[in-house]
Amino acid sequence: MLIEHRGQRPVVPESAYVAPSATVCGAVVLGDSVRVLHGAVLTAEDGEVRIGVNTVVMEHALVRGRARHPAVIGDAVLLGPHTHVNGATVEDEVFVATGASLFPGSVAGTGAELRVNSVLHTNSKLAPGAVVPIGWIAAGDPAQLFAPEQHDELWDVQRRLDFPGTVYGVPRDTPMRDIMARQSAYYGVHRDDRVLGGDST
Repeated sequence: MLIEHRGQRPVVPESAYVAPSATVCGAVVLGDSVRVLHGAVLTAEDGEVRIGVNTVVMEHALVRGRARHPAVIGDAVLLGPHTHVNGATVEDEVFVATGASLFPGSVAGTGAELRVNSVLHTNSKLAPGAVVPIGWIAAGDPAQLFAPEQHDELWDVQRRLDFPGTVYGVPRDTPMRDIMARQSAYYGVHRDDRVLGGDST
């Protein structure tokens, strides 16, 4: 399904494929021979999503572009099932395995691998060719690797990455009720979206 959002329409070249059950919303530009499989969602909220040549977005992946953090996916990238790419840059030939998550401001360098259920944290930079093991977290610039049980060591790096400021534009001590009122308004603009026919250009 192709959707116009904030007056922006997806651009899908003839050589690309978007499954009937996938959703491509707003200022999304697909490169040649991109494949967006069933249940995947590519949504340009108030920023852009750009996907490079011969990239495959597998089932139920989510790619979200933001104003300060567009989602930029390079060429020959695999985004596995249930991956979450939110305002991140994924350079060429990166392998993002099932369930991996990349947060706003993060960069996965060329040829990197994020294995099953791994995380690249907000504002973190993963070096080209680096590997994040299954279930591990990469955080910092340059990214350091943390096992899930290394919470205290991770928090020492993570707190400086400013997740609430980067993602929600608020200080860390902002009440959840205030954050969600802002989020409700932010996503409320989808009420004006328009489902498009087959021609997205």
